[in-house]
Amino acid sequence: MRRTITIAAVSALVIMSIASRARPADSILVTSRSRSLQPGELVVLTLTTPARADDIRVHVFSRDIAVYRVDNVTWRALVGIDLDEAAGAYAASIEGRAGSEKLQATHRFTVRPKRFPTRMLKVDPAFVNPPADMEDRIVREAAELDRIWTLSSVERLWKDPFVPPVGKAATSAFGSRSVFNGVARSPHAGADFPSPAGTPIAAPNAGRVVLARDLYFSGNTVVLDHGLGLFSLLAHLSVVDVRDGDRVSAGQVIGKVGATGRVTGAHLHWAVRLAGARVDPVAVLALLGR
Repeated sequence: MRRTITIAAVSALVIMSIASRARPADSILVTSRSRSLQPGELVVLTLTTPARADDIRVHVFSRDIAVYRVDNVTWRALVGIDLDEAAGAYAASIEGRAGSEKLQATHRFTVRPKRFPTRMLKVDPAFVNPPADMEDRIVREAAELDRIWTLSSVERLWKDPFVPPVGKAATSAFGSRSVFNGVARSPHAGADFPSPAGTPIAAPNAGRVVLARDLYFSGNTVVLDHGLGLFSLLAHLSVVDVRDGDRVSAGQVIGKVGATGRVTGAHLHWAVRLAGARVDPVAVLALLGR
């Protein structure tokens, strides 16, 4: 009987020892903030590890998401739900390492459908259909932008909160669809800020200028790389005050409002790309602003 008790006690000690060394299946605590879980929204994931981690990786929507350290045990990931992301259930796979120990978690969430406004317009066909001799330029500029979205700095280039580029609030709904003369066009992938021509435009946050020139559709355009896959595109400027390669700070004037490109009046168009996802800039201000 004594031998039976001894064997049982040893077995219990072994089990307790194994349990004390093992981490639960989800060894990273995940919390989430967003205005909503719908196409075009920003989701801020805060990841807390049981001890200082050496690295953290996040994968969701079939793409890798950059992560940055907040303090010894806290990391943050910015996830964009693309404008055309389908409604449904998704899971963010999170993995990390602390020395020889593997850390992991799965964050599950559901993207709800969103109905964006649609406007039906009849306009001069010349406004809708670019001249044939502009086709090569349009294709070339679109390819250049697609390439830029893949070349973000691996470092976070901003520290301060995001700020509105002009004083007025956005009025044009992100994601709205326009149907010109019965033909549906691409959704509006930014926010429009109505401002008089000549109004100074502030950089929404610190970053590096990766494009500063005239484009066919967006006119005088500035693209800022904020790092970690996050970009701002500011369009239709009358004056551009920065050049490719410049480093800018949050709130620094980068140009002036205008009506260049394919527009009918002066305003600022601000678009955001996050790891390739088209995200509403107003969501960025709501979650990462002052």
